[in-house]
Amino acid sequence: MAKAMRIHETGGPDVLRWEEVSIAPPGPGEVHLRHRAVGLNFIDVYHRTGLYPLPLPAILGLEGAGEVLAVGADVSDVQPGDRVAYAGVPHGAYATERLIPAHRLVKLPPQISDEQAAAMMLQGMTAQYLLRRTYPVRAGDTILLHAAAGGVGLIVCQWARALGATVIGTVGSREKAALAQAHGCTHTILYHEEDFVARVKELTEGRGVSVVYDSVGKDTFLKSLDCLRPLGMLVYFGQSSGKAEALDPGLLGAKGSLFLTRPSLMAYTANREDLLASAAELFSIVISGAVKIEINQTYALRDAAQAHSDLESRKTTGSTLLIP
Repeated sequence: MAKAMRIHETGGPDVLRWEEVSIAPPGPGEVHLRHRAVGLNFIDVYHRTGLYPLPLPAILGLEGAGEVLAVGADVSDVQPGDRVAYAGVPHGAYATERLIPAHRLVKLPPQISDEQAAAMMLQGMTAQYLLRRTYPVRAGDTILLHAAAGGVGLIVCQWARALGATVIGTVGSREKAALAQAHGCTHTILYHEEDFVARVKELTEGRGVSVVYDSVGKDTFLKSLDCLRPLGMLVYFGQSSGKAEALDPGLLGAKGSLFLTRPSLMAYTANREDLLASAAELFSIVISGAVKIEINQTYALRDAAQAHSDLESRKTTGSTLLIP
């Protein structure tokens, strides 16, 4: 029988339970998938704690890769034996097997391993929409990226550098600074030791940056606005330190007619054509070698509670896998 890490209540990592689950035959439009690898992402913590509520009981996880075991009626894009991956709703990746809508699956090219796919689909397609759609980064841009040594951060550093941008990244330690620099981050700021606003102004000779990519939230949000040039954009795509405080829209005008957006991968890939285009661009840049996917931590799926603890305490860098 299939196994899964399931929660029956919200709370700390200890609410995760390793349980047997039954898998029904796939219905119309559905695929029965066996996972080879599952990705760990901070949104999983938000679901576990109830910040982003799920109906309970729930199986966490929004990213995985594996093999198609069976397909339901009206499924033509994939067939049994295909290697596929996905990122986004519906949740349920923390399982050895699952049912998933066929329209959320992307076939993997032979150059991309199951492990690579599970480590990069959510974070990599997030990087794709951040850099290519939300604020299209161009050669000559200077950007500020918080959590530059994280999973999304390391991909954004490499991809932005390939686009010709100067990347300023905030990190929590000298080790993380070295890691970010090795992946294309031009300047690193140790946020425990330096005022990142003052340092950004110094690095840009007072001009500010074109865009700030902020997944930290509470600890960085308002200060991020002070790093922008006039008409710059704050892209607030996560809140690892907690919810950002309320903002008077007039502040955006006072600070230089700034733009603020709160995007999500789910919105940017809700349309299948957009999903396929995003995945194709991600696969292409990884296959080219311009972006390398760093799998720096691997846990057994049944040890997901420990993985969550390490993620929340900022012990992890790059991508993290859960192996069924």
